[in-house]
Amino acid sequence: MDTYAVTDLFPPVKPYRSGKLPVDNLHTLYWEESGNPEGVPVLFLHGGPGAGTAPSHRQFFDPAYYRIVLFDQRGSGQSTPLGEPRQNTTQLLVDDIEQLREMLAIEDWLIFGGSWGSTLALAYGQAHPQRCTGFILRGIFLGTQAEIDWFLQGMPLFFPDEHAQFVKQIPEDERDDLLAAYVKRLFSDSPTENLRAAQAWSRYEANCLHLVPRPEVARMFSAASVALGVGRLGAHYFCNKMFLSEGQLIAQMDRIRHLPAVIIQGRYDVVCPPRTAWQLRQAWPLATFEVVDDAGHAASEPGIASALVAATERFKLTGSL
Repeated sequence: MDTYAVTDLFPPVKPYRSGKLPVDNLHTLYWEESGNPEGVPVLFLHGGPGAGTAPSHRQFFDPAYYRIVLFDQRGSGQSTPLGEPRQNTTQLLVDDIEQLREMLAIEDWLIFGGSWGSTLALAYGQAHPQRCTGFILRGIFLGTQAEIDWFLQGMPLFFPDEHAQFVKQIPEDERDDLLAAYVKRLFSDSPTENLRAAQAWSRYEANCLHLVPRPEVARMFSAASVALGVGRLGAHYFCNKMFLSEGQLIAQMDRIRHLPAVIIQGRYDVVCPPRTAWQLRQAWPLATFEVVDDAGHAASEPGIASALVAATERFKLTGSL
């Protein structure tokens, strides 16, 4: 996934421990720990759904201070089976996080998530508020129908060329319901058709992530090891409305409103427009709200990466955000 060239990031660090965690009879999760084994635990939740983690994700955190936990969600990254939608729901991912926390003997942890990772962070926090010390959230996605519709129908206002390539994969007589058309191809009996549709979905998303286009990111998202997770699971979660009731995450904010949080949002985020982050901020008066004026959606945008590192440092120094 993203590799960051931002001077504010901490130097690369390797895991001191990693493993595979079977969570049911189908899914096995990849997990890792890096940084300080005796440090303050922080959990990184990747985006997507299906995008997986990358070594650069460890670099948001001071490895001398934090016990950095990364894992690939069901069907993502190094977890197996790749792109598998069965037994893959938001509620099961929340349960997986708890199973991982218990396995690692962690009492509570700081939760760090962006895009879909912010959705999962809120869902987990609202289910287990006593296990969270705070939240660092970026590029907010609340899983509403309006946000899902925006991905398919609103982003073309800003990326008409990329959307045209996305639509081009679908016959004209099926284009009135792009999600259904992609689901049909992503989950057909043909692995070749699955991969072709997944790559088209994943490229579309990748090409809309940055303020200034980064073709190398689209190429990376086209790799089968990334595209099958992003495409298949993105469509799976979309057609199931993210396994959330409409407005659920805002409605249940009372469960975590007392906890420290920072919301970091790119001003020109086309994938997850700032209005959604603003809605979350209105429901979370104690949260710090930071808009990065020269950034799109990706955590690798220099201003967003700098703001994320500043937030982890602020929590380190003050215990708050």
